[in-house]
Amino acid sequence: MERYDRAITIFSPDGHLFQVEYAQEAVKKGSTAVGVRGRNCVVIGVEKKSIPTLQDDRTIRKIHSIDEHVMLAFAGLSADARVLVDRARIECQSYKLTLEDPVTVGYIARFIANTKQRFTQSPGRRPFGISMLIGGFDFDGTPRLFKTEPSGAYYEYSANSTGRGEKPVREYLEEHYNDETTADEASVLKLVVKALSQVVQSGAQNIEIAVMKLSTEPVILDYRILPTEEVEELIKVVDAERMETEAEETAKKASGLK
Repeated sequence: MERYDRAITIFSPDGHLFQVEYAQEAVKKGSTAVGVRGRNCVVIGVEKKSIPTLQDDRTIRKIHSIDEHVMLAFAGLSADARVLVDRARIECQSYKLTLEDPVTVGYIARFIANTKQRFTQSPGRRPFGISMLIGGFDFDGTPRLFKTEPSGAYYEYSANSTGRGEKPVREYLEEHYNDETTADEASVLKLVVKALSQVVQSGAQNIEIAVMKLSTEPVILDYRILPTEEVEELIKVVDAERMETEAEETAKKASGLK
């Protein structure tokens, strides 16, 4: 009997590669990550889990810059992500040295996806247990956002999520993503915080956010990870808006009963 539940290169009778599906389960146990593409910016936010008091939080970042114009976040196994991040950075440098142009976001997303796919087709290996959100700008100033899966599949999105809270966060984004909520950096930041708040306990210590935006013309990019104080202020603004909305809805219901 073929042990298709253990061998990466053997399909089950009903067409499944179980090791790939097990890798997808590892993603579902990972921290929630969300990415949103705005009109002139890309924002990525991730859930930060509590860490031991003596641990340096800089060693467990879920958001990484892989070139001046590309960043990514991941859900799943951190060690697997480290390997792919290193490979992606080397590919970005090699591409620029060879062609004297920076990679497009689509190119590096495809490179990461191809690397993942090769690990689903070779004996003696296992799939990468991570899903990535890859965001950035092409050389013409166009914002892009991609998502890659453990299977090697990749797709472009306006907004998406991954990790343990993928479903409720994605449903929130599908309902609230529009021209108004993505008009500028401040609006996109609020949308990301509101989406993460569907599954993450409110508090700056539980959220990490990175922003990449066009700063001037010609194309110059500004990439930064928001400091804790700025995230805290953003959460206060979002909470105040939510309380105001709830108060208005309560007032409408009360007036309707009269």
